[in-house]
Amino acid sequence: MSEIAAHPVAPRRAPDGDPSVMSFEPTILSTGLTGWTFLQSTYDRQFEHFNKDPILERDNEYFMENISKVKTAEDLVSDYRLLEVALNAFGLGDEIDSKAMIQKVLEDGSKADDALANKLGDDRWIDFADAFGFGPGLVPVTGLTYKMQEIADKNVVQSFEDAVGAQDVSLQIAMYAERELVDLVTFDDEGEKLSVTGQWLNIIGQPQLQSMMQTALGLPSDLAVLDIDQQTGILREAAEKQFGSEDLTIFSDPEQMTKLVNTYLARTELQAYEGSNSSASLALTLLSL
Repeated sequence: MSEIAAHPVAPRRAPDGDPSVMSFEPTILSTGLTGWTFLQSTYDRQFEHFNKDPILERDNEYFMENISKVKTAEDLVSDYRLLEVALNAFGLGDEIDSKAMIQKVLEDGSKADDALANKLGDDRWIDFADAFGFGPGLVPVTGLTYKMQEIADKNVVQSFEDAVGAQDVSLQIAMYAERELVDLVTFDDEGEKLSVTGQWLNIIGQPQLQSMMQTALGLPSDLAVLDIDQQTGILREAAEKQFGSEDLTIFSDPEQMTKLVNTYLARTELQAYEGSNSSASLALTLLSL
């Protein structure tokens, strides 16, 4: 069975490197399906409280007040507070110390096949590279308030999901899937409808969603060592068997999305149960020696 690919963002840090603790933490009563049901029923209220967190508000205010002054990738990388918001909006906050790599990602953009963002195996880097317009032949968009406000808003959503993930990463991944999966598998960057193969390639390019699909479909974690064509073939066949279609746009149907999330969370709980039982059996065996 697949192991969960955890990608929680590191704790927020002040410019001097000290961890910053937010005043509101999401309430998660349980793991798995029970925890998911509670989170769904209380999401609006919890998110509203989280959105008013003083640290989050200060970070976003600083970002909106100063991002228009940024003209180059180096400018962005040089300002810790701006970079933290920018990275975290794309779920990449734990990479904040990799400044040389981040600057190259931004300066390369994503249009060329050999651009660094295209080599990192995680499509979040491509979205990040495209968001600011620092790539070759592009004009920076840091002066466009509405585009930068979109990033600040994503920072709030991502921060809430990260806070949930600090308690249960499977719930974080489920939230991310509900938010991103359908858009990711419907159209490409040019607005053209994706082929079924293109849909699965996009899933493979998102570590969290790849892990979720492998778990929901009961596939082993070492699937990722196979070449891309083999991976997509196995995933498509398993999806056809599990959900009745290999076309991922079926998850635009809320009932199908619910089935996917519930299957994923149920299998995650089963893995945890089996793992704890295996550990207990091993401990009893060792004690009997």
